[in-house]
Amino acid sequence: MSHISGVRQAQKQQSRRALMDAGLRLLEHQNLSSLGMREVTREAGMSPAGFYRHFRDLAELGVALVEESLASLHAMIRSALAEQGDAEARIDRTVEVIAGHVRDHRAHVRFLARERHGGVQPVREAIAAELRRFAEEVAGALGAQPVSEGWSPEDVRMLAELYVDHMVSTAAAFLDAGSEGSDESESERRIARTARTQLRLIGVGRVHWLDS
Repeated sequence: MSHISGVRQAQKQQSRRALMDAGLRLLEHQNLSSLGMREVTREAGMSPAGFYRHFRDLAELGVALVEESLASLHAMIRSALAEQGDAEARIDRTVEVIAGHVRDHRAHVRFLARERHGGVQPVREAIAAELRRFAEEVAGALGAQPVSEGWSPEDVRMLAELYVDHMVSTAAAFLDAGSEGSDESESERRIARTARTQLRLIGVGRVHWLDS
């Protein structure tokens, strides 16, 4: 009986995975608000009834995709925070981490960039909630650094949100560059230069934030 239960559980996970993958593929060219449930099940090779064994509606599928997409984004942010070395080396490596994340998780980045301000409220709220949680984690790391001595918790949180927003917007910019064809490499270099300059500006502002 345990073997049968295990097989059924594996099949259930496989069909859920098929629906999520189908959703990601279809969302490459449209918003979640314009997607139909029958489109997803047809793409996944399932009957419409099979959809409801896993999700109540497309919004719940979207929230599941948010959780999966932001899990990979969270790993990117952790990696960027863990960078060592002088300020310039950390900035260069952070931009490299973001660019690499987009190359490895293009579908997830596209989904988040499109749905962050999209028309499906539960998905929009789920993305916002997770980004707030990331900002809290980043604030904890920044607040422990000597350069933050004397900062108020509110200012540290503001700085953390600035870093998270920068990472997300830079990832979205790299995503757009990847769809430009033959000019892709030059576009990516331009975006990387801009991202590094922006991080330098943030860094300078941080050092002098408490100056009278």
